Amino acid sequence: MKIANEHIEHILNGLPSKPGVYQYFDENGVVIYVGKAKNLKNRVSSYFQTKDKPLKTANLVRNIRDIRYIVVESEQDAFLLENNLIKQYQPHYNILLKDGKSYPSICITKEEFPRVFKTRQINRQTGEYYGPFSYAETVDLVLELIHELYPIRTCKLGITQQSIENKKHKVCLKYHIQKCCGICEGKCTKEQYNEYIDDIRKIIKGDAAQISDRLQTEMKSLAEQMEYEKAEQIKRKYLLVEKFRSKTIITNTAKRNVEIYGYEQNNDNAFVSVLRVHNGSIIQGQVMELRRNLDETKEEILSYAIKRLREKLSESMGGDSEEYKDIIVPFLPDTSYDDCKYSTPQTGERKKLLKLAQQNVAQYIQDKQRSEDKLNPEQKNERILQRLQELLKLPALPKIIESFDNSNIQGTDAVASCIVISNGIFDKSNYRKYNIKTVHGADDYASMREIAFRRYKVFSQQLSEEDKRSDDNSHHPLPDLILADGGKGQMEALREVIEDRLGLSIPIAGMVKDDRHRTAGLLYGNPANFIQLKATDELFLFLTRVQDEVHRYAIGFHRDKRSKSHLRSELTEIKGIGEKTQKQLIAHFKSIKSIRTAEFNELEKTIGTSKATVIYEYFHGNLSR
Repeated sequence: MKIANEHIEHILNGLPSKPGVYQYFDENGVVIYVGKAKNLKNRVSSYFQTKDKPLKTANLVRNIRDIRYIVVESEQDAFLLENNLIKQYQPHYNILLKDGKSYPSICITKEEFPRVFKTRQINRQTGEYYGPFSYAETVDLVLELIHELYPIRTCKLGITQQSIENKKHKVCLKYHIQKCCGICEGKCTKEQYNEYIDDIRKIIKGDAAQISDRLQTEMKSLAEQMEYEKAEQIKRKYLLVEKFRSKTIITNTAKRNVEIYGYEQNNDNAFVSVLRVHNGSIIQGQVMELRRNLDETKEEILSYAIKRLREKLSESMGGDSEEYKDIIVPFLPDTSYDDCKYSTPQTGERKKLLKLAQQNVAQYIQDKQRSEDKLNPEQKNERILQRLQELLKLPALPKIIESFDNSNIQGTDAVASCIVISNGIFDKSNYRKYNIKTVHGADDYASMREIAFRRYKVFSQQLSEEDKRSDDNSHHPLPDLILADGGKGQMEALREVIEDRLGLSIPIAGMVKDDRHRTAGLLYGNPANFIQLKATDELFLFLTRVQDEVHRYAIGFHRDKRSKSHLRSELTEIKGIGEKTQKQLIAHFKSIKSIRTAEFNELEKTIGTSKATVIYEYFHGNLSR
């Protein structure tokens, strides 16, 4: 149903200045966006203003053919109605939930004699479910306690009261090692079994303290009655519960029920984590991944995520209606509801809880990236290059990066190396080694200027073709970024040559090292600004690899050159052995030791009879043949 623009204008003119929810429809009558507003007239009209709009919003407006709205009493009502409509219609341009990884839950089956186990599959017709738990270790800890305390069955037999009376089952090994109460043969009453299940529900819900108190009271009562053997059995259970509580209690101050949310976003995705704490113990945890289809604020996204996560967690606890009014958030959401109290703590135990939620969402993102990188390794490289482009505000993605390093010992045998990174991969086929020709002594900056000139002069428009010709310049593209292995001095040396002398425009950044000669961060700009990087940052790890590789390549070349220089200097002492013969010996034998221990026949094959005789007699005395 295509509607003319006059229709939209007519609706805009009639919008009320009241809170409400609006819906946008496309030409097929499909809801493509649902939004809430404190003031419908102002909010909806803002979409159609002629000033510049983000691309995503412009695309939305281009597809709007009809508008409908619902007036409500308050902003909170608008928020709740908006959520319901989004769930109902799943509009294309709204924040959308993405399928994340499945978290484990604990299932108590709806059998006459229930079983309890961990699962990621939810079927509410066959069981009641508790969770999800973002930490699988928590589920294992709970189940370990349950099966230590309560001898409930783990078999999948269809046990009913009728089948027990008809003697259809026989006890298994679990009964004989006291891990099962033998309900299949009626060795435990149905009432006793149900008491076990009731206690298990309390443990899962975080009420282990009640069970601990009850066991302690029972233990003392038995001791007073001198039932020491029974008291000892109860004591064992009590200690198990206390051990469990010591592992699961994360704070001594969060005695009330509290929810803690963490938030992170990257590109078009947002991630929100939640931890539910009951009596100081985490009883639920989950991470929600959302797709940002417009330019929603993080406050709007957090509001939407809190609403959805609270609904999901309440549903997952078997319809549990217990309310969590105390909510800890990294920042205040766009809309609050249900009389909840929101806080952003700055210190103390509550701040630690917030940090834990943030760590939870960060771990989810890290696990997700690791999983995706295994399927598509190129994705990680592109992500690192995008991060580098974003940090340095580069005009293009740095698909080709070159890095230089110098190496010498007190100015002798000075060399330099150039490594090339293509699309995030070390391109060893295009690595280059350079002997320093014009610099005498240990002058790293002068060496850097020489190598930069020799490397890039072929691209200069300011030099003649004769000046550009050089036997050490192979064909290579101009890099998108140069990473200097050093600070401001190395960067300035490169800039003087590349920009001032050659008239080229290549971004230059410096990889700065700390006192321990480890990567610390980046220098960029003129004057250079320092960019700090976290040690866990993918880009930090990438730069460390670049520094290590360019240094390795330069040191390897320098060591090789020194070895050859030493070899040649010793061969020079032998009369009758010229430079050409020295090169032949070096190329074939690699070391003085190999030449010294070589058989005459091998020397003869390499340099001829007369010169082989000279070499052999120099090391071994007169040749006897």
